[in-house]
Amino acid sequence: MIVGRQKPFKEILRMLEPYQRVIVAGCGGCVTVCSAGGEKEAGILGSMIKVNAAEAGRVVETVEFTVKRQCEPEFADELAAFIKSRGDVAAVLSIACGAGVQMTSERNEGTAVFPGLDTVFVGVADGPGKWSERCRACGRCVLHLTAGICPVTKCSKSLFNGPCGGSSNGMCEVSEHIPCAWNQIYERLKASGRLKLLETIQPPHDWSGGFPGGPRKIEREDLQ
Repeated sequence: MIVGRQKPFKEILRMLEPYQRVIVAGCGGCVTVCSAGGEKEAGILGSMIKVNAAEAGRVVETVEFTVKRQCEPEFADELAAFIKSRGDVAAVLSIACGAGVQMTSERNEGTAVFPGLDTVFVGVADGPGKWSERCRACGRCVLHLTAGICPVTKCSKSLFNGPCGGSSNGMCEVSEHIPCAWNQIYERLKASGRLKLLETIQPPHDWSGGFPGGPRKIEREDLQ
């Protein structure tokens, strides 16, 4: 699941300041599941924009419209048709992930499309209002060699060929609260009789766009 969070409201207002008619476009996919960009959030955000404008002595009209997934052509075309039908709309605030924003922009070249969310990571739900990162879409998946544990995401140093020298008692040197990913990989491979896989040496990886520091988490107390 792609996890996102709403941009600061002041930043959204700055983006939309020149416009008086705005479509707030929600997405029924991942951002609905993480309570960031679905139909409910589109309605709340649309109301907030109008109220803020009124308090500033301006009139801003907002229309909310949500499709199942902004990142898929079928539904992106549905949104584009709706935007076209509202000929008086000059701006779209998309509260989909970054992929959805880009697809919406591609299909509506004459309309300004703005992101309402910051896309954070690909993760899983740990419970109400809690998500943990699991994948960084690095382009070279090795889960078949690491017992289904991603060393890119779960190892704080994103090591491909075993642990560093700083782990202790199964915990990472970065933080006593972060388990050593390679200790987890070893134990899981051992339990399934596949330790021989650790003999496979992985080639160097291009880390120019990496994100060091261990797997990220998001918690929203309002959802817990």
